[in-house]
Amino acid sequence: MPKIRLAVSLLFLMNGFMMGSWALKIPVLKDRLGISEGMLGLLILTFGIGSLLMMPVAGGLISRLGSRQISNLMAACLAPILLLLSLVPGLPLTFVVLFLLGGFIGAMDVAMNANAVAVEKRMRRAIMSSCHAYWSLGALFGAALGGPALAHFGEVMHAVLVTITGLAILAVAWPMVMADHPHPEAEKEKLALPRSALPWLIGIVALFSMIPEGSVIDWSALYMRNELGASVALSGYGFAAFSATMAIMRFAGDHVRDRFGAVRTLRVCTLLALLGLVTAGLAPSPTVAIIGFAVAGIGISNMVPIAFSAAGNLPGLAPGIGLSVVTFMGYSGILVAPSLIGFIAEHVGFSLVFTAIPLLFLVVLLLSGHAVHADAAKNG
Repeated sequence: MPKIRLAVSLLFLMNGFMMGSWALKIPVLKDRLGISEGMLGLLILTFGIGSLLMMPVAGGLISRLGSRQISNLMAACLAPILLLLSLVPGLPLTFVVLFLLGGFIGAMDVAMNANAVAVEKRMRRAIMSSCHAYWSLGALFGAALGGPALAHFGEVMHAVLVTITGLAILAVAWPMVMADHPHPEAEKEKLALPRSALPWLIGIVALFSMIPEGSVIDWSALYMRNELGASVALSGYGFAAFSATMAIMRFAGDHVRDRFGAVRTLRVCTLLALLGLVTAGLAPSPTVAIIGFAVAGIGISNMVPIAFSAAGNLPGLAPGIGLSVVTFMGYSGILVAPSLIGFIAEHVGFSLVFTAIPLLFLVVLLLSGHAVHADAAKNG
């Protein structure tokens, strides 16, 4: 693997590892602060707001400095944040730290995706699906290894281990990240909102694909602990199974799409995601829920990469404009919507939530024909 591809893959791995480690800390944070699901939803909303606010800021910085510097800088800022979250006393400071955590994750996400695009152009081949696979692999490691670490070593020592691991990954990637040239003209172009309905429709596909993903990230562990009676160590395995199958299918994603086409791939993935989440929501035991989340991971794995590919290949529209719309809408789903789910779950329970969320996939199926644009680069 070329060094520039390895480096950006490691950035995705680190970002996913931090997100998986954060997802596992959510029930622990709730217990330590003694707060309700509704208040926890506000904390998660703060995380999402920080991320969404920092995304356009990162875009502006990338236009001036390039994606390499911003990727490395945001990764360095992100590494110790979970340790800080484990040490701060009281609810007010927790809100501040979660705003920073979301901000650094979001800004790094934009920068590393921009670097992946630059590497694709340099290598003249697609690598985006595999990059997102490394993100899922990192999330898997964070969730699967974090559960036993939390159970045996406690919250603070777990955060110390997460920080050390994140810094170690970054140390390997740092000198190899490809230096790209800033494009201020392209950044100015992104400021114009498209009049065409296409990017907004594909944005809905991304949004309705990432709301369920964000729900699994933020709430699966709490659901398994509170409603299915799973232990602290076992509660993280629902998200771990989801991340594992998602990573495997994303490594295979480019090959699957080349063989079957984006539209067919999206439709089959959407049906599998629907089946998996309904199974998890109706599960009578943690084991059945883990199987359901695993099937959902297979389905959701390539839904968002297909949406992003389609957005970057819309006819008559600059790639940056379509991607800016779809990225923002998609990440709104994974970062902000789950906080609203926390308020709903406080009244109806997570079982009903995970059973009802798949209704969003019916809309994705209705709009799936627009995924044909994801094949434009291959066919053109």
